Amino acid sequence: MPTALIAEDEPLLAHALRAELGQVWPELDVLATVGDGASAVDQSLKLLPDVLFFDIRMPGQGGLEAAAELADEWPQDRRFPALVFVTAYDQYAVQAFETQAIDYVLKPVQRARLQKTAAKVKDALAQREKQFDKDGADLEATMAQLRGLLGAGSASTRQHSLKVIQASVGNAIRMVPVDEVLYFEAADKYVRVLTQDHEYLIRTPLRELLPQLDAQEFWQTHRGTVVRSSAIESVTRDEAGKMHLTMRGRKEKLPVSRLYAHLFKAM
Repeated sequence: MPTALIAEDEPLLAHALRAELGQVWPELDVLATVGDGASAVDQSLKLLPDVLFFDIRMPGQGGLEAAAELADEWPQDRRFPALVFVTAYDQYAVQAFETQAIDYVLKPVQRARLQKTAAKVKDALAQREKQFDKDGADLEATMAQLRGLLGAGSASTRQHSLKVIQASVGNAIRMVPVDEVLYFEAADKYVRVLTQDHEYLIRTPLRELLPQLDAQEFWQTHRGTVVRSSAIESVTRDEAGKMHLTMRGRKEKLPVSRLYAHLFKAM
């Protein structure tokens, strides 16, 4: 029997989705229902379901970000789940999902639409059963779709390139030229801003900062890290196959997630 996990922060909608799935796909075993992105990642890694129904907007971590984190942590020898995103009607979101060939369910859940989704996912699972590639082709295809969705989101909110970072230092505000920044790293409620010789903290979330940066110059290499591409000194792969990079003028190693490993194809 195929298995599923539902991540939806509105209990009534989660209950409705589960009930409708019971009608249109009675063979599907819903292993768990969670209400936030962090729990979605945690439970998915524990239960390893075949299908994920992720709400786009959830407390702390949305469905796209949760799926991206999950892709980074997913066991290499297991098929990555079929993804279905749950969203309120939004023309941009719908177009993005259709472009990346990822299915979606609109709120409130409608049985006729859910029947089409169930049929599509069943077919996808059947094809995967025949063609499963232990080298990770299925996972790479999903990550390419996620990159497209995440990139489309950034492009829709792209602003003029940021020139200066305003960072609080004691009672003063330090104006840090973006040209001096080597990388940004999310840290709890702050974002660390690293230059060759200094570190600053700002409160602007990375997801809000990213659209203000020059996409050609700053690359996201991990869900919590954005680096200046021209300042990358080297990229190495450890014995477990995980990538790390170092920046010119800095000694620390920064992890590169599976989602962004394609940036270093020569590796």
